[in-house]
Amino acid sequence: MKISQQTNSEIQIGIITLKSGNFILGRALLFLVILFISTSNTHARNTTEIIFNLKYGMMKGGEAKMIVRDTVYNGKKAIHYYMEGKTTGVTDVIFKVHDIYESIVDAETHLPLKAIRNIRERSYRYYNEVYFYQNNDSIYSKRTGGIKVPHELTDIISVFFYFVNRNYIHNIEEGKLVVMPVINGHDIGQIKIKHSGVQTIDTGVGKVECYLLTPEIEKGKVLKRSDGLSFYISKKDKVPILLDIDLKVGTLRAVLDSYKVNGKKIKAL
Repeated sequence: MKISQQTNSEIQIGIITLKSGNFILGRALLFLVILFISTSNTHARNTTEIIFNLKYGMMKGGEAKMIVRDTVYNGKKAIHYYMEGKTTGVTDVIFKVHDIYESIVDAETHLPLKAIRNIRERSYRYYNEVYFYQNNDSIYSKRTGGIKVPHELTDIISVFFYFVNRNYIHNIEEGKLVVMPVINGHDIGQIKIKHSGVQTIDTGVGKVECYLLTPEIEKGKVLKRSDGLSFYISKKDKVPILLDIDLKVGTLRAVLDSYKVNGKKIKAL
């Protein structure tokens, strides 16, 4: 995938211009947490499990779980990412969200081969499977059928793995943006990711030096501003540490609760 410098401090990946969508509150919160946990660089481990608590002020509002496993898909070495997010407590009474995202990616290219989205939000239900044919830039969606797509299209789970594992973080200057094509459900859009430098974060497993990534999306009715997301990814192991979401009604925080590799709890990063 070729990266080119843009005059407006953006880096365009590919040659497309696409539209991004709006989010309802319940879907936005869980969607952003799942985006956050998908940045973990766990491609060299057999099974990894990461759990986050979602907090609004002092109140726990939900939890998100990621499981990463090595697998084989159509004879190719692959990685299976399983993401599950749900509301808890008072938040569950209001929004009642239980979302599952899955993505199977090529272990070498980190491009998606298959994606599943299974959404349950109050009375709303959504299920879709998308199959990727990267060699001829096409996909097959169970909802919309087969279509041609932008070169090296990622899904909403694999986009951050692709960004981190292909070392784009090392190829762009601090303060610059990368624009990447994604499919979310059956809608094709784009996401902008900004490299905002390195910061040291105090965590339950000690002080951790982190990359700060700030994706830009339409702020809509939920975010206070379009760059109101702050993702902190450990510089050493590319493990997600913290997410802050600057909402119009306060700050939502996703906090690392536990991190296991092959069933063994990791106590320090």
